Amino acid sequence: MRLTRPLLRTTALALTLAFAAPLVAPVLAPPAFARSAPESFADLAEKLLPGVVNISTSQTLQARADSRGPDMPQFPPGSPFEQFFKEFMERNRPNGPNGAPPGRNQAPRRAQSLGSGFIIDAGGIVITNNHVIDGADEINVILQDNTSLKATLIGRDERSDIAVLKVETDKPLPAVKFGDSDKSRVGDWVVAIGNPFGLGGSVTAGIVSARGRNIDQGPYDNFIQTDAAINKGNSGGPLFNMDGEVIGINTAIYSPSGGSVGIGFSIPSNMAKTVVAQLRDFGKARRGWLGVRIQQVSPEIAESVGLKEASGAMVAGVNDDGPADKGKVKSGDIILKFNNQAVKEMRNLPLIVSQTDIGKEVPVTVWRDGKEITLAVKVGELPDEQKQASAGGKAAPAPAGKPVELAGLGIKLAELTPELRSKFSIGPDQKGVVITDIEAGSPAAERGIKPGDVIVEVAQESVSTPGDVSDRIEKARKASRKSVLMLVQSGESPRFIPLPVTPSPDKKPG
Repeated sequence: MRLTRPLLRTTALALTLAFAAPLVAPVLAPPAFARSAPESFADLAEKLLPGVVNISTSQTLQARADSRGPDMPQFPPGSPFEQFFKEFMERNRPNGPNGAPPGRNQAPRRAQSLGSGFIIDAGGIVITNNHVIDGADEINVILQDNTSLKATLIGRDERSDIAVLKVETDKPLPAVKFGDSDKSRVGDWVVAIGNPFGLGGSVTAGIVSARGRNIDQGPYDNFIQTDAAINKGNSGGPLFNMDGEVIGINTAIYSPSGGSVGIGFSIPSNMAKTVVAQLRDFGKARRGWLGVRIQQVSPEIAESVGLKEASGAMVAGVNDDGPADKGKVKSGDIILKFNNQAVKEMRNLPLIVSQTDIGKEVPVTVWRDGKEITLAVKVGELPDEQKQASAGGKAAPAPAGKPVELAGLGIKLAELTPELRSKFSIGPDQKGVVITDIEAGSPAAERGIKPGDVIVEVAQESVSTPGDVSDRIEKARKASRKSVLMLVQSGESPRFIPLPVTPSPDKKPG
């Protein structure tokens, strides 16, 4: 299966109603009642259709000089269609049977695409997906009565895939309003309206299938999943609740064929409202920024730092002079709460931070040295181009030393020297102990550690010699830890890696 933008894929409408088995409730618990299915969506659709628009875009494409047109379809050898299509396509290639002459560009051509949108302000403010209008030279908004209005782009945001357009009109336009997507529940009825196949004004219905979906489209994924059919041309259209409020912007589908199979994704309205307001006010989205590099807390990491549950976001690096750095957040901290909101897993943190007011000082609860502490951090604004967090600082080159093997871990270590820095392309300011060799099949190799990586910390304590590393590992063994946590710098990327702690070589298991 693959994930696609519904602007590019489509199938016919299919609506199937299925009834789940009843939940087994505890004794004496009152029965749960769901809102009954409507007899018809007609009244709701009639009310909402005028506020939904079609988006038509066009752009100029410059063909390459060596372009010879589309490839011929593949047929079985000897097929009667093979010669027919060959002759047909040769006759219809751009600039004649032989294509464009060498060194000469073909004439530019116009490419057109269709999408959907909706009006949120009677004065002519229209919302759609960024990918619907991306690269367009001309954007037109087509109303339900087929009136076509030229649109100007107020602002767009690639990270959230939202764009805001403005059309000029001499009369108020029918508008729809945003609802509270946080109130939507799995199983609630929803209606999607859009422009599939360029047909315009098509209505499909279904339910909220899931919430908070991460589909790996970016750091702010928090999609509503629905089984209401979303197809080619539906991109940018609204997902309505039964009160006629927009609770989502239809954006993507998950499908083996490119057509709707009942798995569509919509941007929640509560996220969209914030982005839309910023695009209208500033022409761009302004997001909160913490200035950290984070990674997922695995059960091994949690055990190695004494955390009962594998939750939170582990700080693998802190941007110099960023909000976290100024708020005393350290590499190795595990962020459990941000602005009093629980951080259940790593991907929750960027979304929470991005929706926090810039300049606001918020409490940040972290796990450090075996206990929770709360810090005060003032949220910054996400830069257009973030600098990578660095876990290293300035340090003088360490004296030369012979490689030392860590028994049971399959690692050979050495102090950083000018020769080793040169051999492994390690910067002059990098602190730590360099890994010179890895035993194939060892726990370190299985976790992606390789020669040239630098161990910066062990058990959240800085190390500068192989002896420091050995001491920290032995300390973890004596504390009956199953693993030891290492901060490893690989190129520009720091990450925490838990390595299993084996019994000391001179000890036999009892």
